[in-house]
Amino acid sequence: MDFYTLLDDVVKLLRLRQRVTYRALQRQFNLDEETLNDLKDELLYAQQVARDEDGRVLVWTGPPEAITAPDPAASQPAPPVPQDASPLAAASGVVAPQTPEAERRQLTVLFCDLVDSTVLASQLDPEDLRAVVRVYQETCAKVITRFEGHIAQYLGDGLLVYFGYPLAHEDDA
Repeated sequence: MDFYTLLDDVVKLLRLRQRVTYRALQRQFNLDEETLNDLKDELLYAQQVARDEDGRVLVWTGPPEAITAPDPAASQPAPPVPQDASPLAAASGVVAPQTPEAERRQLTVLFCDLVDSTVLASQLDPEDLRAVVRVYQETCAKVITRFEGHIAQYLGDGLLVYFGYPLAHEDDA
């Protein structure tokens, strides 16, 4: 199976399931680490249809599936309307998803970078440099995950990390 056929299959699965762990993708499609990393790069950065959650889960952020018109012959009872729904929602039987209340929290933002990577880049082949940067990023991701941080963005040989998001802890700051 070529890479783009694999990519299309992964996109279909992710669109259908909305959230898929990297390990499930490896198991489903028999992927090695390098192919999984290529898929992550394509989905997160090139296509921008997913986001990484805690370095373990891909979350679909692309356009929703096209919703087909319901079959009028198949009449189903309307879902119950919550008591705190607006009168308009109660009258129409349509309930909008409720947004969580806002909260104030401490957020620690960390940018970490591979020291002297420019010098390293001039000394290594591009493939070898890529391997070094990947190992560096994976090592950082393990430590960040251990402290329940969130990798917001990979920036070349650097990482932008949040602590206190999406899960807040008393000692995040």
